[in-house]
Amino acid sequence: MTEFKPTAHEAGRDTTPPPYIVPHSQQAIPILYEDSDLLIVDKPHLLLSVPGRHPINRDSLISRLSIRYPGVTAVHRLDLDTSGLLVVPRTREALAEISRHFQARRVSKEYTALVWGQVADDQGEIDLAIARDWINRPKQKICSDTGKPSLTRYQVLARNPKHTLLRLIPVTGRSHQLRIHLREIGHPILGCDMYAHPQALRAAPRLMLHATRLGFTHPRLGDWLQAVSPPPFTVDGLSTIPHRHTD
Repeated sequence: MTEFKPTAHEAGRDTTPPPYIVPHSQQAIPILYEDSDLLIVDKPHLLLSVPGRHPINRDSLISRLSIRYPGVTAVHRLDLDTSGLLVVPRTREALAEISRHFQARRVSKEYTALVWGQVADDQGEIDLAIARDWINRPKQKICSDTGKPSLTRYQVLARNPKHTLLRLIPVTGRSHQLRIHLREIGHPILGCDMYAHPQALRAAPRLMLHATRLGFTHPRLGDWLQAVSPPPFTVDGLSTIPHRHTD
């Protein structure tokens, strides 16, 4: 006689996978610039830009800033493990105007990355269309058929026998653009747990990607506003946190 075995659902057991608990950065959020319209901040590594979906992942840059600056909203984001500059609007008017700047590509953005291997050319472009990889979400993939046009410009800042320090300018702003573009040319970002091969992943204790420079027209005053945050790493690895400033 065949023994009846109830399914997990019938037995009342919860088969829902446990939620991913986001690491919580204990670093303070440096405020580089503030006025009644906006903030420019330096997001720490391992801090979400906005609250996660699960209640245990509500800690984020926006939720922390909201305590001191009620009404702040996100107009753009950095990945959890990317550090560096973000502009944070404080009013609806500033949000709308800065959003228009981003859509029209009138915001200047530069990143610094430490990548695997020696990049041969001193400067160049990576022009590869990017699409969602639905099977391997949240990853992206290179796809000329369904992908959106994506362009990254790069310049070599320094080299050593194993790695290259790059200045990156994302002309477009696709999700994971810098990570997947650099992977595609054979130079993944060190410490990248999504696109780097095992050696490049183990070569650094964190993702070696930092939003270094951010410039845009002030939404109310009309002046050009620019902030700089040198990366916390050099071509030889992590360094002390350098001085940050705005112009």
